[in-house]
Amino acid sequence: MGSAGFGRLKRACAAFWVASGLWPGWVVAQQEPHFRVEVSLVRILATVRDESGAVVGDLNREDFQVYDSGILQEIALFERSSELPVSVVLLIDVSASVAVKLREGQAVVREFLEVLLEGGHPRDAVALYTFCHDVVAETGFTRDYRRLARLASRLRTGAGTSLYDAVWFASRALEDRPGRHLILLVTDGADTTSVRTFQEALQAAHKADAVVYGILLVPVSSEAGRHLAGEHALISLATSTGGRVFKAFDLPGLRVALGGVLEEMRAQYLLGYYPRGVPEQPGGFHPIRVEVRRSGLQVLARSGYYRR
Repeated sequence: MGSAGFGRLKRACAAFWVASGLWPGWVVAQQEPHFRVEVSLVRILATVRDESGAVVGDLNREDFQVYDSGILQEIALFERSSELPVSVVLLIDVSASVAVKLREGQAVVREFLEVLLEGGHPRDAVALYTFCHDVVAETGFTRDYRRLARLASRLRTGAGTSLYDAVWFASRALEDRPGRHLILLVTDGADTTSVRTFQEALQAAHKADAVVYGILLVPVSSEAGRHLAGEHALISLATSTGGRVFKAFDLPGLRVALGGVLEEMRAQYLLGYYPRGVPEQPGGFHPIRVEVRRSGLQVLARSGYYRR
C-alpha cells in the first residue's frame, strides 16, 4: 500500500471512532512515527608529545580537532586518562630466547605490574596471555600483580610465533571491558605460525578500540641477523592503533621501555564523536586524523575504525 493509501486508511479509522463516540486514548496520543538512525560513538585514545619528545598532558577539548574521512567532527566526549580505568592484555612471546630474557628481568616485570595496578585507577586490570604456536590465556583480568608476576616467571617455552593470532584473541577479550583498552606485546621476532593475517589482527584491534604497544627484545644491535620485516610489521601494527614500539637491547633497556609505556598510559586523552556527514559504509573502514591547535606537537592516535 502506498503512503497515500495508508493515510486514507488512517483517516477512515479516525472517522469511525469519532462517529461512534468511542475514540480511545491510544488514538488520541498517536503521532506520526519518527525514525532515528543509531550512530555509534567513535572513541579515540590519543597521546601528544612535544618537539623534545616529552608527553603533553595539559590539553583541553578545544585544543583537538578530529577528522573522519576528511570531514571535521564535533568532539562529544573528552576525558583524561587519570579519570578512566584501563584494561591491559599482556601478551608474552614464549619462544626460548624471550623466556630467557624475561626470567632475567622478573623483577622489572613485577615492578611494572605493581606500579600499574597499585598507582592507577582502582578498576585497572591486567590479563596475561602467552603465545608460541598456540595462544594461551594464563589468567583473565585481575588486579593481583603478585599472581601475574608469578605466572610471568614460570612461562613454558614453545616453538613458533603466532603474533597476529595473539593480537586477535587479545582484542576479542577487550571488546566489552569498561574504559580504555591496551595490548602490551613482548616479543623478539616476527610472526611465523599465525592462522590470522596482519590485516585481521589490525582490524580486530580497531574494532576493540585497542591501542597496541610493543616491546621488541632486540637480539642483537646490528641489523644483520634480525628479522627487519617482522619488526616493521610490529611497528605498523602499533602506530596504526595509536601506540608505538619500544626497543630493548638489555635489562636496563627493558626497564626504560616499560617505563615509557606507563608514561604514555598515564597521559592519554580519550576523544569521542558521533560521525556526521561521512559515508555510511556499514562495516567499512573510516580513516581518522587527529590534530592539535598548538604548534610543534605530535599526536599518536589510531588511523581509523570500522563502522558498526
